[in-house]
Amino acid sequence: MDLIKAIIIAIVEGLTEYLPISSTAHMGFAANLMGLEESEFLKMFQVSIQFGAILSVVVAYWKKFFDLKNLQFYFKLGFAVIPALVLGYIFDDKIEAVLGNQIAISSVLVLGGIVLLFADKWFKNPVIHDEKELSIKKAVIIGFWQCLAMMPGTSRSAASIIGGMTQGLTRKAAAEFSFFLAVPTMLAVTVYSVFVKTWGKATGNPMKGYEMILESQDHIMIFIVGNIVAFITALIAIKAFIGVLNKYGFKPWGWYRIIVGIALLVYFYWFK
Repeated sequence: MDLIKAIIIAIVEGLTEYLPISSTAHMGFAANLMGLEESEFLKMFQVSIQFGAILSVVVAYWKKFFDLKNLQFYFKLGFAVIPALVLGYIFDDKIEAVLGNQIAISSVLVLGGIVLLFADKWFKNPVIHDEKELSIKKAVIIGFWQCLAMMPGTSRSAASIIGGMTQGLTRKAAAEFSFFLAVPTMLAVTVYSVFVKTWGKATGNPMKGYEMILESQDHIMIFIVGNIVAFITALIAIKAFIGVLNKYGFKPWGWYRIIVGIALLVYFYWFK
């Protein structure tokens, strides 16, 4: 993977991470379209550039994240992220195995799109308009909903936003809490992938993520530039998504997922 292809993947990650359309599916498609062979470094890179996307939320909502007087905010995120940390660790190998199954991911993309077509009708009477009104119990329930995204193609954003709406949040409040929850979730995933997880156990050349990054100057450059690009594009996507969601709801994203999912199924079934 050269730097240009890494930048393209980082752009895809940044634009899709916080949208309810699955960044995993889109990065997988982009990598296949560019003819990249599946490798341990590629899989690790796709996870690790989430760090850049994390920083975009912190910057966009810096007043919220650095308001030390609002300790409830930190408690809510801390408890809400626990389900993902526990279940993610338990099912890590199974999740990684599915990452290479583009047919399964594309199918989930379509199914998730169908769900989004009806999401606005299912949750018509929200009662919580701000994160401050959300209880810790409801935050934990949203955290369990987020775990649905462990199936690649589901979309962490879609799962947690719908989870928020089941707890009475407005679309905007649910989307913003989904952004907030992404920070500890993806930070944990990135740290685990780079510093804890051993990649390539079956290849005879197992390595930690940071060892793969430090393996060459090219890998270091790809990692740094990838995170910078993911940060910039995610910052743009966050601001745009809230506006579109408030105005049009989930239907545009539902139709998008269905159309793209079907296109991917055709591509991977007949042409790969």
